[in-house]
Amino acid sequence: MIDIVSKQISLRTAKASAIVICAEETITQIKNNTLPKGNLLDIAKAAGLLGAKKTAELIPHCHPISIDYLNIDYEILSASEIEKKEPAYHKNKPGILITVTGKVISKTGLEMEVLTSASITALTIYDLLKPIDKSIEILATKLLEKEGGRTDAKNQIKHNITAAVLVCSDSTAAGKRKDNSGIIIQEILNEYNVDIKEYKIIPDNPDEIQNQIRKWAEEDIHFVFTTGGTGLGPRDKTVDAVKDICEKDAPGISETMRNYGVQRTSWAMHSRSYAGSLHKTLIICMPGSSNGARESLEAILPGVFHARKMLKGGGH
Repeated sequence: MIDIVSKQISLRTAKASAIVICAEETITQIKNNTLPKGNLLDIAKAAGLLGAKKTAELIPHCHPISIDYLNIDYEILSASEIEKKEPAYHKNKPGILITVTGKVISKTGLEMEVLTSASITALTIYDLLKPIDKSIEILATKLLEKEGGRTDAKNQIKHNITAAVLVCSDSTAAGKRKDNSGIIIQEILNEYNVDIKEYKIIPDNPDEIQNQIRKWAEEDIHFVFTTGGTGLGPRDKTVDAVKDICEKDAPGISETMRNYGVQRTSWAMHSRSYAGSLHKTLIICMPGSSNGARESLEAILPGVFHARKMLKGGGH
């Protein structure tokens, strides 16, 4: 299975469908509930629910998830209605449209679960109808939609984002240590097509930090990401310097970063990561370690980009 450790827990939804076509006489028996194997739709629905729950056992690379909601709907369609929905199929037969909708709050989506559910529901209908109808076919099993997760949120970013990266470190500024976290921040931001206007390394000096951030805020750079100076050491002054010039705090952002980090290492509890705004610029202070910077961005991207809309007065 692929590594989903870095994925965020979020609400994810998916919808899939399948069509079972059969003879007109079979549809009549379904409507009259006179099938030899008894009630068709309820049994098939039960099978579809079980199929969704067993998906991870059937498909090797699927991660087990706890499905929070699953619904299976049926619609009996005429031959012309099926042809309208699926123009590629010209079978001239009526049938049953199966639609499966699911929801989960998880690190990974449930498109395979709804597809499995639709498939098992269709196969169960096939099994129950085959004693009386040898012309049954299963058509067009497919995913109709999926929402949620980092990829979906990333696709919702419609505007150009600008950013600056500020490395706050005495040793790095003095040339005694190579910068890694600032490079990592830029690499991750590039994945989201963020326009990085400037990358700068300065000592952990409050005046220099404040002057640089004020300059970028005056230039209306949308986001400033700082790295370093968020610990408890005597020279960790970045957070205090940034707090002094911010007009509004954004505690939800820093809480999200810390919570994400603590799930991976208890050392994250010592981080004083901070976020706040100056004018229309959001400043986010992240740890100086490579893992700390990477995990902080994993925790808040791309959702944090929505802050730009709010800072411009656009609300939620």
